[in-house]
Amino acid sequence: MATDSIEVSQAPQRYPSSRSVRDIELRTLNVEPQWKNPTSGAPQNAFSAEGPTPLTRGVKIKLLSAGFSFFFAGTNDGSLGPLIPYMLAIYKISTSFVAVIYAASFAGWLTCAVTNSHLLRYLDTGAILVLGAALQLLAHVLRPWGPPFSLFVVSFFVASLGIAFQDSHSNTFVSTVKGAHRWLGFIHAMYALGLLVSPFVATAVASSIANITFVALAFRDSLRVLPQQVEESEGEPRSGRNKAAMSSILETCKLPGVWLLSMFFFFYLGVGITAGGWVVEYLVTIRHASLPSTGYVPAGLYGGMFLGRLLLAEPTHRWGERRMLMLYILIVFALQLVFWLVPNIVASAVVLSFMGFFFGPFFATGVSIGSKMFPKKVQPTALGLVFVLAQAGGSLFPSLTGLIAGRVGVQVLQPILVGLIVAMGISWILVPKVPDRKE
Repeated sequence: MATDSIEVSQAPQRYPSSRSVRDIELRTLNVEPQWKNPTSGAPQNAFSAEGPTPLTRGVKIKLLSAGFSFFFAGTNDGSLGPLIPYMLAIYKISTSFVAVIYAASFAGWLTCAVTNSHLLRYLDTGAILVLGAALQLLAHVLRPWGPPFSLFVVSFFVASLGIAFQDSHSNTFVSTVKGAHRWLGFIHAMYALGLLVSPFVATAVASSIANITFVALAFRDSLRVLPQQVEESEGEPRSGRNKAAMSSILETCKLPGVWLLSMFFFFYLGVGITAGGWVVEYLVTIRHASLPSTGYVPAGLYGGMFLGRLLLAEPTHRWGERRMLMLYILIVFALQLVFWLVPNIVASAVVLSFMGFFFGPFFATGVSIGSKMFPKKVQPTALGLVFVLAQAGGSLFPSLTGLIAGRVGVQVLQPILVGLIVAMGISWILVPKVPDRKE
């Protein structure tokens, strides 16, 4: 498969004061804890989890690395559409088999959500990011030589698992830096740029190697396997790593905000991927446009999304996340009605570009809300679960649209999009409010 001032949430006093919990929190923020002598009293950390990470040269390099990983993820996700005609011809399969690839991609995100808490107890941030980049390289190595279809499908599972590891931990890291709303807008704009240029990126293996190299160099200070003694705390034996991981997952599942924010992402990604995946077929079949003339329409959607994530990050931050995102949803709803009711191909292309523009800030703003809503010790697990449910929406609704279109025609796209946008707006209203934090 892929969004205020985003500052590090203040750690509530009810959190356990165990050394393992603080270590995991600081590793998630990519900060090495420095402990005093155990007999000297309270611990002394090099970084206070109550403030944003300063924009040092090293942090800026990490931000650029995160941006490149999102760009590469966009080129991967955007390449599926152009690959479909070749898959159908090479493997001699019907279009129904494409759903298997979407299912494999979703399984990759689901695996990430289940294993995230466990990995945090064994690998530091840099090691997890490099693991994600290595999995993507493996996936792209499997594809070019024409493997059996089953192995080809597995490559999408491996790629999605790698993207999920990089996305969840990159989002967590970026949400802690000073001016995080701008940097979240930047990395998600890079994803949209990757979607835009994906048809022109033919060197996936070379890009994968660049991704690994950039991440390894930028996060070399946390590129390590964690020693067992780091996990040992007062009353917590070393053998309790997996038990602690499961406890983290259960604690995450008990947070209402996780499910409410997930519901927003579920419908949001459903709208975006359904519109991007079916708009060409709709214009060709219903509006009687020629296929060559409509090929640019998805590019307009992705180009608008790229600009929206760059240009709307600051207004959204200054004038309030909740208020501005609700305004964007209303604008998108109005544009969708124009797309439905005005049977003009040029107008449809322009409207979709503007829809992409106002869709732009949604993902980064959602991550911003989550970074302030979720406790630090479960934030990677919580964001991973949110992204999994988002991918579920991105897989379910395009497939559902295809099934219904097969029976009644592709014109069903329009009422489905209207319903999804309304559901997205309602789910955004239900997301819990979080206190604003000054930088």
